[in-house]
Amino acid sequence: MVSKVSDEQKLEIYALFKQATVGDVNIEKPGMLSLDMKGRAKWDAWKAKEHISQDDAKEAYIDLVKEIGVTLD
Repeated sequence: MVSKVSDEQKLEIYALFKQATVGDVNIEKPGMLSLDMKGRAKWDAWKAKEHISQDDAKEAYIDLVKEIGVTLD
């Protein structure tokens, strides 16, 4: 059973996924005048994972999805 996933948890899942699959942020942050608030939040979350190894990010991703009850089937 999947519990309700908060916006903060979604950002954490996104950031860990990106760090695990891509590594450190490799794109520019959406500008201050951009209306893409969601994109900026995702970039900030990913940037916060900078310098975490891809293997460590993978492990943290798996731990988080298990913790919130997301099945990996």
